[in-house]
Amino acid sequence: MMFHRTLEILDRHMSQSSRLLARRTSRRSVIAKLGALLVGSQALPLLPVARAAAASSADFPEMGDPKSCDYWRYCAMDGFLCTCCGGTLHSCPPGTEPSPITWVGTCQNPVDGKEYVISYNDCCGQTSCGRCLCNRNEGDRPVYYPPQSNDILWCFGTQSRAYHCSFAMVTQVV
Repeated sequence: MMFHRTLEILDRHMSQSSRLLARRTSRRSVIAKLGALLVGSQALPLLPVARAAAASSADFPEMGDPKSCDYWRYCAMDGFLCTCCGGTLHSCPPGTEPSPITWVGTCQNPVDGKEYVISYNDCCGQTSCGRCLCNRNEGDRPVYYPPQSNDILWCFGTQSRAYHCSFAMVTQVV
């Protein structure tokens, strides 16, 4: 008996709320808002992700040649290494600027055995460097999952969309 009473109260409340909503809105506005919500929710995963500044290299042990594609940080790299093009592990060569939008990967440091999240940053503003091409796709995701796809030109938010090289910056320990 108590259950039926609760259902009656709930039914009455929903009925009153529906009538109030119907008086205050039109079908077109509801459909328009619902459509905007659906389209917006579909586009949300496509938005680029801005990455914060990384931890300094003094926070963890290093080993290997940063000019070699086999270097541990480059496990998800796809591009020309900035270390061969006048840049460093953390910065772009002179005359280029880093894109504020990046892709990420997780690489294991062979020295301490820990997993690190690596931010791969494209340097933009000059034509391709053309030296030390590195195309390792460990953990790469399809283009429709942008934060972990290395097949996208990431020169968004820069003066020029011309790609030059990429560097790998450690952002955090997993």
